[in-house]
Amino acid sequence: MKEPIFILKNQEKWQTIEREITKTTVSPDQLASYYKSLSDDLSYAQTFYPESDVTFYLNSLSVKYHKKIYSTKKEKTSRIKDFWLYEVPFEMANNRKQLFYAFLVFAVSTLIGVFSAYHDGEFVRLILGDGYVNMTLENIAKGKPMDVYASGSHLKMFYLITINNVKVSFFAFALGIFSSFGTGVLLFRNGIMLGSFQYFFYEKGVLGESLLSIWTHGTLEITAIVFAGGAGFILGNSFFFPKHKKRIDSLKDGTKSGLKIIIGLVPIFFLAGFLEGFVTRQVDWPLAVRLFFILSSFSFILFYYFYYANRVYKAKLLKTAKK
Repeated sequence: MKEPIFILKNQEKWQTIEREITKTTVSPDQLASYYKSLSDDLSYAQTFYPESDVTFYLNSLSVKYHKKIYSTKKEKTSRIKDFWLYEVPFEMANNRKQLFYAFLVFAVSTLIGVFSAYHDGEFVRLILGDGYVNMTLENIAKGKPMDVYASGSHLKMFYLITINNVKVSFFAFALGIFSSFGTGVLLFRNGIMLGSFQYFFYEKGVLGESLLSIWTHGTLEITAIVFAGGAGFILGNSFFFPKHKKRIDSLKDGTKSGLKIIIGLVPIFFLAGFLEGFVTRQVDWPLAVRLFFILSSFSFILFYYFYYANRVYKAKLLKTAKK
């Protein structure tokens, strides 16, 4: 192809590509598509018109696109890093009141579950079902009270538990739109289950073994469910108590804050699912090893969600005050 024909055929496309590089709204995929097209044209020009002005033009434009794409990727990487290092911890500290309310609902309902199981021997069956209770009684009689965690394959349990917990967390958040009542009901129900469940093992004389097994994964899992409930309260309160904001703007802010917390919990649910699928069932492991998982999980929660979150929160307030 002669050079004038090559230029005439592609000139309009090059002009469009040159205009697009100055815009901030172009998606990374579109940038990549433009860059590929430029690279193909440049390769052709270098082969047939190596000393031509059009070759130098295409090379210059390709360099600009390469820099644009690299800076976009770098920005995305930085955004992910900032999300975990600053955004999630800040939202946790900034919404500590709603998170405390979620904890309060869960703690009170857990005590109610204990109290109810203590006064009514059939309460546990009502909450957990006859099948589960009968199976657990059989396991206790065999001297393996936590054998339920040893059933099934490791991977299948890990997958099913993780997916279920992630669904529950998003459900707890979504229910917040109903004046936070739906979220409260979900937290209340889970607290009742935990309280009656733990009292059931206490009554059968195997509370110590149940605590070691359940809290191996439950330290992360249960804490994350409470935090998810807190995210639901954030959503509900943002709609019904907009304060000085317009209701729609308050709802947008509440949705954004709650979603950051929920998304930040997903890795926690994955780790909890892994522990439940692979570690909790190891009832023969030394006490020190089993305590290590519980205490490590608890230490992580205290550090990241409370101590570090509070530091991020204070640092941001100080930075804002200086502006």
